Formats: sequence, structure tokens, C-alpha cells
Amino acid sequence: MLDLIVRGGNLVTPAGLQQADLGVLDGQVVQVSPEIAEPARQEVSAQGRYVFPGLVDVHVHFNEPGQAHWEGIETGSAAFAVGGGTLFFDMPLNSLPCTLDSAAFDQKLSAMRASSYTDFALWGGLTPRNLERLPELAERGVIGFKAFMCNSGLPEFPACDDGTLYEGMRTAARLGLPVAVHAESESLTAYLTPKMRARGQTWREYVASRPVFTELEAIGRALVLAQETGCKLHIVHISSGAGVALAAEARARGVDVSLETCPHYLAFTEDDLERLGAVGKCAPPLRSKPEQDRLWAELQKGVVDIVGSDHSPSPPEMKQGADFFALWGGIAGVQSTLAVMLEEGFYRRGLPLERIAALLAHQPAERFGLPHKGRLAVGADADFVLVNPLESHTLTPSDLRYRHPLSPYLGQTFRGRVESTWLRGEPVYLNGTIARPSEVRLQTRKP
Repeated sequence: MLDLIVRGGNLVTPAGLQQADLGVLDGQVVQVSPEIAEPARQEVSAQGRYVFPGLVDVHVHFNEPGQAHWEGIETGSAAFAVGGGTLFFDMPLNSLPCTLDSAAFDQKLSAMRASSYTDFALWGGLTPRNLERLPELAERGVIGFKAFMCNSGLPEFPACDDGTLYEGMRTAARLGLPVAVHAESESLTAYLTPKMRARGQTWREYVASRPVFTELEAIGRALVLAQETGCKLHIVHISSGAGVALAAEARARGVDVSLETCPHYLAFTEDDLERLGAVGKCAPPLRSKPEQDRLWAELQKGVVDIVGSDHSPSPPEMKQGADFFALWGGIAGVQSTLAVMLEEGFYRRGLPLERIAALLAHQPAERFGLPHKGRLAVGADADFVLVNPLESHTLTPSDLRYRHPLSPYLGQTFRGRVESTWLRGEPVYLNGTIARPSEVRLQTRKP
């Protein structure tokens, strides 16, 4: 007897929509069929619903341990589940301590197991302070290493100079793990920031202090180092179509690189900062409409591999003040990724549903060596999301499950609504209620 049958849904598969039943046993998909005849302990009707694979978000900052008052694992993972998420990768900052050695990894792992509503993976840090610690982090099970090519804003997590990044990539290549880089040029942004700040302290000067070419310069250096070392490179939150095109050129000549962008770069332009203010501040900053159009064009061509939220919240007071440069730069968006991609991608631009599922689930899982995640197929974990395409919702502060109800998406109306999210065949979000699953698991890369 099966544990669960999801009946008659429109499964979002790489080949397109497939109306089928989904059979689940012991947390795994064991049947995908037009009609499953076997009995089951539980049946769920998915008639008229889209059934997406559970979202895999490779880029979140839940800031625990040490700074749970910024977000915390419990509220962050709850919001993620409400938005259709089943597996997130937590960055090594802004928690305290940062995940730079095995002791910090163990501390974060304990906190995750105690509080998360979904499965998770953990990034390790790559900084000048912990080059010799990368092997011990790999042994613990990090999904990869994260490095900043510019000032992270946190003294506990210093930026990598070129030598450190080179040596870190060499070690990562030997360990078989990817390196993710925040690609903005430290020398150029440090040069431009005081010049722009002297002109003014509004969002306009902030955007001007981090122009597209500062992203391109850093992407170019990271690509050269990855090619030289044979390292798997992942470029996080690419904000510009030009940045995507540059990385794609390197991939065409054999560099092993994957490309990530974020919903906020696809939904907003720099002109929206006039209205959004500090809730829209991020680094790299929002770009011009022509640059955003080019980013969408690259994504629609299939060049972008992954869309991750880069959920990076803070207490409200860190978003207040007249000096835009001094405000915290991070966007709270982990609950809205699927909603944004449906509204901006599917409904407004005709992006196929299977392409959205690829960007949010299948390709992240594939890139990071998790073959049992991100797909609706026999042998995969039964992680899935039911979306009602006939319902719309306008996001209000009371809808947000974050610790602080701040988001640039507040007030927006989205077509399609997540009705339920399931982790290994257990509902973690259903009928507006969050439920803790029987088990959450650390996910580690499979060779």
C-alpha cells in the first residue's frame, strides 16, 4: 500500500505539463502514472493544480546562530515553505560565528536540526582567515565554499584577494566542491564610493557607486581563476545581462561555471528605488530597464541556470536613515520567489512553466550534486508544491512569515497561489498552517 497518492495534477516536468498521479512510499516518488490503481493510506486531489517540484534555493541568509534577531532558521524556513520551498542552502554569513571551520559548522548544523521546517545544505566560507580549514569543512559536508570579491560589510568575513581566491579554488577543485563568488570589484567600488557619496547620499549615488562594469571586472577575474584551477565556479546574484553574457562566453570555451540571478533583479529596476527605498537596497544594486531587459533575454535563451532569492533580511532599524550608503543592503524575498517567477515570467513574458521549474528546482539540484531533489520522478524525494493557477493574492504584511514583515513585494498582486508544500510526502504547509515534518536532513553533494 502506498503512503500517498496525489491525484490528477498537472505535473511540471522537463518535458512540459503532464497530467498524472504521483505515488509516494517511504518519502520517495515510486510511481508517476496517468492513473494509479493501488490503494494508499492518503489521497490528495490536485485537479486543476500545477504540481511543481519543491523549490531548491541555493542562496539564503538565515543568520543563525548568533543573529537570529535578523531572521532565524525557524521563521526563515517557515517563510520558505509557505512559498513552495523544500531545500535551502544557508550561506556562511551573517551568522555568528561565520561558518569558517568545523566547530562553527557543527554549531549551525545543530541549530538547523532543531528549528528548520525543510531540508537544508550549508555553505562553508572561503576567506583569508580559513584557507587551511577548507578540507575540514568538506569533511563535515558543506555544499561548497562562498567567497566575496568585495567588502562583505562584516569584519568577521573578509573579502578574498586574488591570491586567496586562487589558492581556495585550487583546494576546492581537489576536494570536488564548487566555489561561489560575490562578484563585484573591491578596488573599483572602493574607489567610486567616496566620489559618489560626496555628490549625495541617495539611492542614485549608491547605484552609481556600483555600476555594471564593476560586476563585469570581478566576473572576468573569477572566470580566469576557475579556468586555471579547474574549479567548479558558481557566480551568485548576477544583476546584469552583460554579466550573464560574459560568463556564458567563458562556459562556451570550457569553464565549468553556473550562473545565478535573483527575482528582485527580474522584477525591479533602479527606478523602483524611488518608491521602495531601503527595502530595495542590495549589492549589486538594481539595474536600469535596458540592462534588466537584457537579463531577461539571457534567461529566456536558457543561459541562466538558477534563480535564488539571496534572502538577506535585517532588523527594521538597519533600513532606516537618510544616508542610503549606510543602510543595510539585503532583500527579504525567500517567500516570494515562485510567485515572482510565475507573475513576471509565466504570465507576463510567457516563460514556460517547465523552465521555471528548471530554474528553481531541477537545475539547482543537478548543479550541486543532489540527484534525488528538484524533480518529480521515480526515485526522487517526494518534495512537491501544489499551486492553484485560478487564485490571485495581494501580498500583505500579515502574510509574511519572516521575523520582520519587510519585503519589496508588499502590495503586489500575484496570479497563482501556493496551496501546499510537501517534504518527502509530508505536508509542511497546508491550509495556511505550517507543520514540522518528522525529519529534516542535511543535504551533501553526491560525487
